[in-house]
Amino acid sequence: MREVISGGNELVAKAAIEVGCRFYGGYPITPSSDIMHEMSVLLPKHGGKFIQMEDEIGGICASLGAAMSGVKSMTGSSGPGISLKVEQIGLGFMAEIPLVIADVMRSGPSTGMPTRVAQGDISFLRNPTHGDFKAVAIAPGNLEESYTQTVRAFNLAEELMTPVFLLMDETIGHMYGKAYIPDLADVEKSIVNRRTFSGDPKDYKPYEVAGDEGAILNPFFKGYRYHVTGLHHGPLGFPTEDAVAGQALIDRLFNKIESKEERICEYEELDLEGADVAIIAYGSTALAVKEAMAELKAQGKKVGLFRPITIWPSPKKRLKQLGEKYKKILVIELNKGQYVEEIERILERKVEFMGQANGRSIAPSQIIAKVKEM
Repeated sequence: MREVISGGNELVAKAAIEVGCRFYGGYPITPSSDIMHEMSVLLPKHGGKFIQMEDEIGGICASLGAAMSGVKSMTGSSGPGISLKVEQIGLGFMAEIPLVIADVMRSGPSTGMPTRVAQGDISFLRNPTHGDFKAVAIAPGNLEESYTQTVRAFNLAEELMTPVFLLMDETIGHMYGKAYIPDLADVEKSIVNRRTFSGDPKDYKPYEVAGDEGAILNPFFKGYRYHVTGLHHGPLGFPTEDAVAGQALIDRLFNKIESKEERICEYEELDLEGADVAIIAYGSTALAVKEAMAELKAQGKKVGLFRPITIWPSPKKRLKQLGEKYKKILVIELNKGQYVEEIERILERKVEFMGQANGRSIAPSQIIAKVKEM
């Protein structure tokens, strides 16, 4: 392991470079700008390219283009900028273009509180664009995960051939301190790169793959020709309105993710065995929960934590088990109740909820009072 002293956003950039990202296209916006700034410094030193576009839309367009040329690519923003990117997010999903999109969440709707913390994009990034969409979204919960989950985001994007969201929140992004991250040699051994076709160009059909696989998109300018479109398309990428082909395409875009959900979904569990109350929280909110749990434990209260790291797809199987085991479940979020809706849908019952949307973190003392109330 390596010991580093850094901020969360800077660790995202460091991980992106070390996992092989060589292009970043974006536009500055609080509180994600540190990622962009760090990438502007690091990419030229590692043979990569950085470009600040004229707006958020241009940023993701450039990044998608770079990804189509075979380069691992990234863009980033906060809620208002992600809102501007949604049309191209839909294109990335439909055309199966691997891309990591960092979203350092702040208050909303609209421009909200730019310098304050929130977890307001949870529902948004489940279905960020029109049509049927299967999201992959990861929420780091500390400095170490700012690094390790960025690596995983790139690996999932390359394996699944889809955009992957890195859901930071302002507190995690701007947190600064000591962290222990994997040795570079271990990171390099874990790197996943997209598949490529090496046969006769006449036999190349990028979208003719198994029903649980992503497309095989060879880099542009390497001798293999195919069509890229946001329309429903056939084996070579050319548009089609065939009902059977259209249904099969959308089914595959879902199934390539759903068939791997057990592996995609990661989570942390703490002191759940024998707990009277199970708390579900993610991102920086879980840090406050852990501090509250230490105090509650000292007072003889039995409280456990379930922290989803993969937000979408949600860890449905494990959540269902928790619902069957624990009568008292408390969901804590920095919003008016977004992930709690998914939990109640899975559990098929109501749970306790604690949330706020005033741009401030929930204090451990608030959590302690809520648990005692329960």
